[in-house]
Amino acid sequence: MLHTNHSSLGQSSYPRLTRSLSAVESWGFGLTAHISWTALVPAIHAALGVQAIFVWIPAVIFGMLLNYQVKRLGMHFMNVAGGTPNYATKLLQNYPGLARYAVIGYLLNWVSYLSVNTIVLRDLIKVNLEALGVTCPDIFLDIGFTLLPFIVAFSGTRALSILHLFFVIPAFGLLITFCVQGLGWLAFSPVSPGFFPSSWSSLSFVDWAKWFFFVTYATYSCETASSFVADSRHPTKTLRFLDIAAWMMPPIFIGGSWIVMRLATNPDFKDNAFLNLVAASQPFWGRFAGVSVSFLLVAACLLGSATVVSNCPRILYQLALDNHISPVFSVVSRRGVFAPALMLTLVLCLIYLIWGDVARIVAVGNIGWFVSFMLLHLGLWLGRDRSEVLFPRLSLGILLLEVVVLVVGGLAWGWLNLLIGLLSPIGVMAIDAVIRRVNFPPFHLSWWMRRHRKRPVVIIKDSVIIQVSILIFLLCSAVGVGWLFGVKLNKVATAGGENIFVVLLMSVAFVGVAIACWTSLPQVVAIAEAREAAEHLFTVAQDGILVVDDQGIIRQANPATESFFGVTPSELRGNHLKKWLPALVYEYPEEWKKRSEQTILGNGKNKILEVSISDRPHQDFQEYVVILHDITQRKQAEQILRYSEAQLRQEAKQLASQLVHSEKMSSLGQLVAGVAHEINNPVNFISGNITYANQYIQDLLRLVQLYQQNYPNPVTEIQKETEAIDLDFLIADLPNLLTSMKVGAERITEIVLSLRNFSRLDEAEMKAVNIHEGIDNTLMILEHRLKPKSNYQTIEIIKEYGDLPLVECYAGQLNQVFMNLLANAIDALEEVVINGEWGAGEKALLTPQIRIYTKLTNENQVVICIGDNGIGIPEKLQKQLFEPFFTTKPVGKGTGLGLSISYQIITQKHQGTLECISAPGQGTEFVIVIPLNQQAI
Repeated sequence: MLHTNHSSLGQSSYPRLTRSLSAVESWGFGLTAHISWTALVPAIHAALGVQAIFVWIPAVIFGMLLNYQVKRLGMHFMNVAGGTPNYATKLLQNYPGLARYAVIGYLLNWVSYLSVNTIVLRDLIKVNLEALGVTCPDIFLDIGFTLLPFIVAFSGTRALSILHLFFVIPAFGLLITFCVQGLGWLAFSPVSPGFFPSSWSSLSFVDWAKWFFFVTYATYSCETASSFVADSRHPTKTLRFLDIAAWMMPPIFIGGSWIVMRLATNPDFKDNAFLNLVAASQPFWGRFAGVSVSFLLVAACLLGSATVVSNCPRILYQLALDNHISPVFSVVSRRGVFAPALMLTLVLCLIYLIWGDVARIVAVGNIGWFVSFMLLHLGLWLGRDRSEVLFPRLSLGILLLEVVVLVVGGLAWGWLNLLIGLLSPIGVMAIDAVIRRVNFPPFHLSWWMRRHRKRPVVIIKDSVIIQVSILIFLLCSAVGVGWLFGVKLNKVATAGGENIFVVLLMSVAFVGVAIACWTSLPQVVAIAEAREAAEHLFTVAQDGILVVDDQGIIRQANPATESFFGVTPSELRGNHLKKWLPALVYEYPEEWKKRSEQTILGNGKNKILEVSISDRPHQDFQEYVVILHDITQRKQAEQILRYSEAQLRQEAKQLASQLVHSEKMSSLGQLVAGVAHEINNPVNFISGNITYANQYIQDLLRLVQLYQQNYPNPVTEIQKETEAIDLDFLIADLPNLLTSMKVGAERITEIVLSLRNFSRLDEAEMKAVNIHEGIDNTLMILEHRLKPKSNYQTIEIIKEYGDLPLVECYAGQLNQVFMNLLANAIDALEEVVINGEWGAGEKALLTPQIRIYTKLTNENQVVICIGDNGIGIPEKLQKQLFEPFFTTKPVGKGTGLGLSISYQIITQKHQGTLECISAPGQGTEFVIVIPLNQQAI
């Protein structure tokens, strides 16, 4: 399990791998495996002879299929670093243990490759130095060639990729030349031994399995470019190179091997790579064979080592991101340095180096490698329904064959090697478990985060001294070493001096780059980054920036100047600045004011610019930087501020009035709700007891009737009282009285309910309500104004309700809008009747009416129309209806805030519209449109 702090830190706040590599740089890493063929072919050639071709052919076919499959996976996992093994973890995500084992097995093979390269280079240099009479301790060469690629890698991704590309291009070109020229020489040369052998010997399955297991070391590793997809600026181009890498396998692995098998036939060469390749190339390269082969072998070793320190950290980085190993391995600096991953890779390399047995290192490393691809093919079969899997059935067949090859071939290399190879990934997983649990700061992600967040402040007062000193040291060292070897070469009467020259040349090149990475290169990178930052600021700056010479001629202009002058920067260059800023009085910049304001005409409008001028001394000439800042809006704002004080006071007054009105409405709502609550209690008491009172009275009346029936002749006193109270009328009228009381109580209950619904104090938040209920409650409250009075008629309410669902709104505020609009409509109709305008003309036969219409549109907009058939509103007044304090009512009757507040409630609170449609003599209609669902806005 991962520590919580590791996971959270690793996933969110730490820098991730940036896309800094060009496609060509990533392609270079994809050619490493092809060049490594030079180290593999002598061994299989010495063991199998021409029969080795039957091992190479299926291995190449499987390798080509693998490249196409990895390309497909890469297209799907475009942001996954590490390539093939980390794609396998995605396929085996349901089996995390197998996924982790596959990646680490793949990793260990690459690590073993670096150790083998170190030993090969050590032996090669040692042999050549001994020929010159120079001795060098093995430990110095081992440590030197092991640390060399790491020193470059710790300086950043770009330095290593460029160094790799610089040597991989000539090495690969030389290798292709060897294959093409060799095959041509075999086919067409008159002294050729023949393209095909005269006889073929038999090949046992055990030997085939043993050496198939061996050659996959090269044929399965031609997909290395996929490891750099996540930090490639053009990941698709990087992946497309896998097709090229696949088709480069046949001419190199099959064609090149065929050349060696046909031309390097001396059994005394055994598995010596140098002697076999020289023998194979000498017929067509002549005396250049030795130096060319030396270059190829040294290139294979150095380029392989460079690929190891580039590839392995990315594998560990992605494995940590996927939570398969400790999060500390996800650390990567902004320059692409995987410090913890590089350190673990170095430790594993040193373990292999201490072991020192090349044959066993290769065998053990290849076992984990082979199992890794077996698990990849297993993942392809398990994910056969996924779109990124190309050949699921073929992958299953290859997997079954690989199982057999692992058992037969692995045992052929030795059961102990097989066991060590199978257990090695588990050992690395144990190391990871220790790293997770040991409380050592560098084993925790947070320690690296704090370290990288501290920007190192390197102040070098005179970096030129350091650069010159380093250059002198390197030149003196080169002269001294050249003189020493020149003396030694002159003393040795043997050919092959050029071989040691090639070895030393490439080694010194790597050493030189390593030294530069830690001395001059950081300064160069810092200068380049500073230049890029300055150029970026110059380009993206919103202010215009001009660079003029001491004559006032514009030499540089940034893109922002186009918005000031209306011409491109290229058109500005070469002109005097006074052409564009005529207010500059003098010709020469040294006489200009350091800060001034200029008015120019741009795009048909006047612009006010603040012009700042500063000189920039140069070693050879004087320059001036002119910065143009548009202050037009600031000047306009200042002018507006000067003339807007009265307007602000008026707005403040309006706002205060609106706040007072809102507070009054809020208080009124609370008062209405309180009164309704207080009335509701006694009304409920009365309403609840009327039923029982009616029942009791009916019982008493029946009792009186029984007395009348059984005592028809009561005493005189009872007869007099009966006549006095008019008992018959009382018996007849009392039920009617109780019924009237019950109707009155029910009416009071309805009014109380309408008041409570109108106030809606329990619905201050937005919720879905019945709009029609709100309108009906408002009409209930206003019903007393709709009834006929002595001086005007009844106002008829016409309801044309549509089928509306519940509407999301602020119910209390919307009821306030209904109240304002309905009250205004009633006021308008009352005014017409009172003024005697209703009985005249077209209005003579009409009844005052208020029409309420609702509907739901196809766009889920709720439309509410409230209109009257009054005299209408003149057009010139309609534009002012929603302005605060505007009213057409007499003084003291209206505040002028009702419609203004209603407009704000509809437009601001509900994102709707409120408009007035009216014409003189045609009545007035207010149309409300609000969304059905406010959350959808």
